Amino acid sequence: MEHEAIIRLGIFVGLFGLLALAESYLPRRARSVPRSARWTTNWGIVILDTLTLRLLAVAMPLLAIGAALDAGQRDWGLFNQLAWPLWLEAVLAVLILDFLIWLQHVVTHRVPLLWRFHQVHHADPDMDVTTAIRFHPVEIAVSMLLKIGAVYLLGPAALAVLIFEVLLNGMAMFNHANLALSRRQDAALRMLIVTPDMHRIHHSVHRAEHDTNYGFSLSVWDRLFGTYKAEPEAGHMAMRTGLDLPAAARPEALFWSLRLPFRR
Repeated sequence: MEHEAIIRLGIFVGLFGLLALAESYLPRRARSVPRSARWTTNWGIVILDTLTLRLLAVAMPLLAIGAALDAGQRDWGLFNQLAWPLWLEAVLAVLILDFLIWLQHVVTHRVPLLWRFHQVHHADPDMDVTTAIRFHPVEIAVSMLLKIGAVYLLGPAALAVLIFEVLLNGMAMFNHANLALSRRQDAALRMLIVTPDMHRIHHSVHRAEHDTNYGFSLSVWDRLFGTYKAEPEAGHMAMRTGLDLPAAARPEALFWSLRLPFRR
């Protein structure tokens, strides 16, 4: 798809800059760790994730959007068997893919081996816009493989996959942002989408809370499947985010975070 990478990068950089600026002026919570240390680690993980996807693209040249183009040429997948308008296909594809991402997120919490890698995301002691991009390279690779499989099964248009990925990345940055919204704004937004206050509960140190609010974009899946939690028990200002780690733990450090899944 022509200029797809440039479009995605431009939107990502623009949204990241806007949200980073907004949370600097309207922070919801005070930081417990200096931002410079966390951001160096979180961006270091992003660089490794990008390299991982580049290597994956060598072994498997068709990533998500390429898979959509290939499925279209081969007439594979559900939507390629239907003569539905592009707008309807795009809406349904985004909804289905968002549900599958929600379901994948639930599974990463329930399967011990997957949780070992997903906990790198949860180990961030504070939450801000960079937490949205803090995922272990192994989890990024597995997630991409699952996404490629889903695209081949569904057969959505490449444009629909691009829209989904842009929305997913943008919404993840928004709901991880340390951004203060009014109660009225939050209540109105979370009727449809996941807000920072809603997703922060998912990053609680308490297992009963971090096994709720799995959504990245739409809030409907947690409401439908009984995993929605409206407020943390301790309140947003007093709740602890991250993992309940030993005092010697250094989740703000790059190599400590990368080694976390392999620790006993």
